[in-house]
Parts: sequence; structure tokens; C-alpha cells
Amino acid sequence: MKSSLFGFLFAMWVLMLVGGGIAVTLLGPISISGFGESSWFIGSVIKAVIAITLVVIWILILSKLKNWIFKKELRS
Repeated sequence: MKSSLFGFLFAMWVLMLVGGGIAVTLLGPISISGFGESSWFIGSVIKAVIAITLVVIWILILSKLKNWIFKKELRS
């Protein structure tokens, strides 16, 4: 039981670090031009949508991993 719990926590931290790296290296430099004064707002909205999508994907991955670990533990 402890090893699967530690595996889950390790996967959670890896996903958080990868998500932070993606946000800083890929989302940070995105800039939109050609919309005048509202270019910064449109760029921010695009970054927010991508970041929220990544968070939802990470939550789904962790949920599937948690269910798999607990089902495995209940069988044994």
C-alpha cells in the first residue's frame, strides 16, 4: 500500500513540475499582435484557456491513476 501511495504522490509532483515548466517556457512568451489596445487581453485569455485545459487534463490523469491504484489494492 505504501509503495502505491508514494507512486501516486510522485506522479502528482511530476505532473505539477511539468505543468509549471510548460506554463513558464511555452505559455509565458505567447504574445498576440494586431488587435490594437486589446492585444494583451486576448493573449491573456488564450494563456488562461490553455492553462485551465492543462489543469483539467492533469486532474483527469491523477484521477485515473488513483482509481487504478485503489482497485489494485482492493484486489490484493
